[in-house]
Amino acid sequence: MAHPGEDNALYWYEPELRGIVPLHQLKVSKSLKQTLNSGKFKVTINQDFEGTIRACADRDDTWISEEIIQCFLQLHELGYGYSFETRNNQNELVGGLYGVAMGKAFFGESMFHKERDASKVALVELVYWLRRNNFMLLDTQYITPHLQTMGAVEITQKEYLLLLEKALQA
Repeated sequence: MAHPGEDNALYWYEPELRGIVPLHQLKVSKSLKQTLNSGKFKVTINQDFEGTIRACADRDDTWISEEIIQCFLQLHELGYGYSFETRNNQNELVGGLYGVAMGKAFFGESMFHKERDASKVALVELVYWLRRNNFMLLDTQYITPHLQTMGAVEITQKEYLLLLEKALQA
């Protein structure tokens, strides 16, 4: 993570409690199911990686510096970086998320929305994609109230490292 107030110095974090979304325990509310079924949004994968990461960084308080953006663009070019973009009926990018896939682990980095439920729709599509591709771990690093409503939980560092080892070896 970058610290814009500290000349964008980069720092590595290893939280004692790690946020994950158990792939088969995703919670989709009734209203979100209605949104998913409404045809209001379409989700694309890797159609606008740079646009997605820049939209995630476009806020007053961000940890995503230009250096981080350039690193993730390189990861994307190498086939590790993924974006799930939510588009409205005018084909505008209105939500999404990005992260890195290694082995059978996906490391979610950040998400954004410009329209209600747009980031949640991207997360649901990510989980469905991870399930179809036999992934074992969706790492969110930290847990937020938004992620918690969708089934995210915190696990100990020891539990996380065991899950991570299995997912990377798969």
